[in-house]
Amino acid sequence: MEPAAEGATPPGAAGGEPSSAAYNTRDDTHGGPVGGGTGRTTGETADMTPDETPDNTPEKNGRTGRNLPAAIAVGLVLAGLVLGTIYTFKVLFLVVVAVAVGIGVSEMAGAVAQRGIKVPTVIVQAGLAAMLAAGYWGGPASLLGVFVMLVLVLLAWRMFQGSDGYVRDASAGVLIAVYPALLAAFVGLLLSPQDGPHRIVVFVAVTVASDIGGYFAGVLFGRHPLAPVISPKKTWEGFAGSAIACMAVGAWLVTWLLHGAIWQGALIGAVVVVLATMGDLIESVIKRDLGIKDLGSVLPGHGGLMDRLDSLVVTLVPVWALLTIFFG
Repeated sequence: MEPAAEGATPPGAAGGEPSSAAYNTRDDTHGGPVGGGTGRTTGETADMTPDETPDNTPEKNGRTGRNLPAAIAVGLVLAGLVLGTIYTFKVLFLVVVAVAVGIGVSEMAGAVAQRGIKVPTVIVQAGLAAMLAAGYWGGPASLLGVFVMLVLVLLAWRMFQGSDGYVRDASAGVLIAVYPALLAAFVGLLLSPQDGPHRIVVFVAVTVASDIGGYFAGVLFGRHPLAPVISPKKTWEGFAGSAIACMAVGAWLVTWLLHGAIWQGALIGAVVVVLATMGDLIESVIKRDLGIKDLGSVLPGHGGLMDRLDSLVVTLVPVWALLTIFFG
C-alpha cells in the first residue's frame, strides 16, 4: 500500500505564469484525491508542457487547473473500494491492488516504449501477483524469493531477443519490477496480521493526509520552491502543511486503531511526508526524462494510476517496517 489549485502570480512573473504557490497539486490537470485527498502528496501547480492542449489549461478548468469535482468523485470511489474490501474479504483487497498496480505497470511500460525500450508487461504483472500472494501467505522471505525469480526471468527473456539494447531494456524491466511492482507487493505483508485492515487504513490515511495538508498550505501560503530543478511548483510551505497533517493523522489513528503511543503515530507521519515527497519527485523525474506530462489518463481528474500511486508505493515499505517494529 506510490500519488490542485494554482498559486498566486508573484509581481513581475513573466507571461503571467503561475508561481510555485500551490504545493499539493498535479503537474497540470491531474492528481485528485483518494479518500478526500486533493492530488499529489508533494503538490505541484500546472507545470505546462509544450504539447499541452487548451482543454487542459487552468483557464479551462478553473483556478485548480483540473477537473476538481471529477477528482473528488474518483477519490471517494477509490476510498470506498479500499474500505469495502479490507474489512470484508481481505484477499479481495489484494486483487484490487494487483489490478490497480498492474495497470500502473502497463503505464510505465508504455511510457518507456515511447523511447523504444521494450519491457514485457505481462511478465512483470504476473510477478506482481505472485509477490502479493507470497507476501500475504509466505512472509518477507517468500516475497524476496519471488522477486529474485522475477528479475531472473526478465533478464532471460530479454537475452533471447538479441544483444542490441540488452542493457537498456533489461534495466528498464528491473526498474519497473521494483517501482511499482515490488514496492506495492508489501501490501501483502502489511495486510497479513490480524489487525492488517487497521494497518492499511493508517498507511492510506496518513499518505492522503499529506495530500490534503499540502494542498491547503500550498494554496494559502506557498511561496518558496521546494525542488525548482525537478518540480518548480512545489513549495516548502506546502511541505510543512503536509508534515503537520501527516503527523496529526498518524498520531490519531495509531492510538485509536492500533492502541499505540502518540509518538509512534507522529513518527510514522513524519516518515511518510518525507518519503511521499520523494515518491512524487521520482515520478516527476521519470516523466521529465521521457518528455511526457502524465503516465496515463484512466482516472478522471487524476491522470493515470501511477499518477495516483507514486507516493503510496514509496511510503508503503517504511510504514510496514515501522508498524512491524512497534506492533509485531
